[in-house]
Formats: sequence, C-alpha cells, structure tokens
Amino acid sequence: MSLALHPGYTAAEGVLTGDATPMLVLGIETTCDETAAAVVERAATGAGRILSDVVLSQINEHAAFGGVVPEIAARAHVEALDTIIDKAMGKAQLGFAALDGIAVAAGPGLIGGVLVGLTTAKAIALVTEKPLIAVNHLEAHALTARLTHATTFPYCLFLASGGHTQIIAVLGVGNYVRLGTTLDDAIGEAFDKTGKLLGLGYPGGPEVEKQATAGNAARFALPRPMLGRAHADFSLSGLKTALRLEAERIAPLGEEDVRDLCAAFQQSIVEVIADRVRMGLKAFQERHGRPTALVAAGGVAANDAVRQALQRVAVEASTALVVPPPQLCTDNGRRRAAGAGAHRHARSRGACSLAAERGAGSGHGGAGGESRKRCGPARLQGRRAASRRDEGRIRQTMSNS
Repeated sequence: MSLALHPGYTAAEGVLTGDATPMLVLGIETTCDETAAAVVERAATGAGRILSDVVLSQINEHAAFGGVVPEIAARAHVEALDTIIDKAMGKAQLGFAALDGIAVAAGPGLIGGVLVGLTTAKAIALVTEKPLIAVNHLEAHALTARLTHATTFPYCLFLASGGHTQIIAVLGVGNYVRLGTTLDDAIGEAFDKTGKLLGLGYPGGPEVEKQATAGNAARFALPRPMLGRAHADFSLSGLKTALRLEAERIAPLGEEDVRDLCAAFQQSIVEVIADRVRMGLKAFQERHGRPTALVAAGGVAANDAVRQALQRVAVEASTALVVPPPQLCTDNGRRRAAGAGAHRHARSRGACSLAAERGAGSGHGGAGGESRKRCGPARLQGRRAASRRDEGRIRQTMSNS
C-alpha cells in the first residue's frame, strides 16, 4: 500500500515535492465539531508560519448527548463559518487577493460538516479565482510536524485520534506506507467511551487522563491486547469489555473506584502503544531505513502519559520524538488544513466537482466507514470537464447580475 491515508489524492493532483515557492494559504476546517479557519505562510525555505487561527468549539452543544450529533454539528458550521473566515483574514491583516490558494479539509469526516466547508471553499476559490486545495484530513495530521518543527522526510508517524489509529511511514508528500492500524476501535474512541461508561464529562478522553493521575493502576488487572505480537496492529475492543466487566463487578462506583479504573485503563493503553510503536519503528527500519523522527499526531498525542511513553520508545530507537503543540494535536485540522495545503497545491483542477468524503467510524459520531472509492483518470477527466462548465455558468450569472 503506497498511500495509506487516502487512495483518491495522488501526485497527479498537484503535489509539491521540491518547490520552495513562498505562498499564503487560507485553511478551512469543518470535519467534526469545531469550525475553524487559519492563514499559513510558507517561506522560500519551506518553513511554515501561522499568521492567524480562529476556532469555535461545539463542545457545549454536544455535551448533553455524550458525543457529536452530526446534524447539530453541520448546522453550527453553517451559522459560524463565514464569521470565522472573516476573523481569520482580519487577524492575518490580509485580503483574499493576497492568497495563493484556498485549502479545505475534504474528508474523512462527518459528511454534513465536510460539505459546509467544501462548498464555502469552492465559492471563495471561484469568486477570487484562486486555486482550491482539497486536503485529506489524515494527511494534514501527517504533515503537521513539517509545519511546526520542519521535520524532514522520511519519518515514522503515530496517528491516534477519536476516529483513527495508524502507524505510517511518511516518505514524502503524497507518499505514505501504513505499517500498522487498529483492527477495531481507535485509541481516542476507547478513551471517550471509557469516560462515558464511568459517567465522566464530555469529551471523555481528557477526563479519563485527569482521573488517572490520582488513581491506583495496580488495583485492576486489565489486558494488554496485541502485546508482543510481531506486527504493529492494535486492538482495543477487548480492553473496553474488560474494563466494563470490572466496573459492573464492583458497582455502584465511588470516586476512588473511578480514579483507579481510569488509571488501570490508561496504563494498559500506554503499554500497548509503546509496544506497538516499537514494532512499527522496527518495520520502518527494515523497509525504509532509519527514520529522521518519531512523530505523534492526533488528540491522543496530547495525553502526557502517552507522550512520556513515546519519548522512551524514541530514545530506545535512537531517534527524536516530535510532537506538535497540544492545540495542534486535536482532531480538527484547522492549522493542518492550511499547512498541508501549502504542500499540496492543486491549480484549479476540478474545483467545482470535488466531492466530500465521509468520515471514519464512531470516533466521528458514527458517520460510517471511510470511503475507499478511487478516482481513476477517466473519472478525474469527467470532473474537470464538469468543473469548466460550472465555472462558466457561475461567471455568466455573475456578469448578468
């Protein structure tokens, strides 16, 4: 597998692999429960600089339901996105004419929210006659370290969020090899569902971490799924079941019980991550040589215990650990959309007919599995022809109004 993150976006869509042209990109993010926009500048050296970053969280809207409600999320994006973009451009002190492109997270994500962002980005791109850059949500995670730390290729990526868990060899822009993945639940999903099971607040992951710091992990003997296996895959469903059975066995739960269960759960997750990432690094070195770094991305990378474990693994492998700032680890892509857009610059290729991609699993509110549909040459040619027709009709309508 040469492209683990999304088979539909290929080098033919305008990947920048060696061009160091300075550029300014507006990034738009609406894939889940945050409405966000950012302006990123890429210097001639290839280094990135965030000029503005505006984000509106929907946590309060979804808290009563214990998870993201897709319809509520989509409506909130519709109401807020125009204002968020105006604020981002204002903070950057730029007009649209100064931009070199409009980047938008086109999936995977909740389909309603993705459509809001993608449609808005298309409109801006058409009116301003700027290139539209469709950014894969997961590829943006993979490239964040290049924006924040100027990490050079090739590096090993550990991506763990509410909807995804993968170990990936990042060999270049658009060149990714999946070394390991989850066979069932994502790590972030397991954290959130554990929080919900134990009656903690939403989102559950940070609450589990908070409770775990004061708990006794040794009180409960939870399993370490896949520990010691020769591959780099994960499995979390059995761990969740084991925790639920322990909770039912000692119910009703007191505050100390909750703290101890959280500590035991987190300790199990941390040991599994360390073991699986070790195997991923081993596979990386066997296939691609020594990585320049071990990069952690996704919301789970904001967990302190996970970071400490990854640091130990990186030292063992004689490589550096690179973790973007916590606000860039969360699974929203506001800055990553702009950062990845500065690497993937698609010049007006099928802008009007670019399709949104559905999200992945319950980590994104149960939007369904990630699309596996490939965009072949014939389909791309049809999309580009449709785009030219659509652009002509839009310009004609504007000139007549």
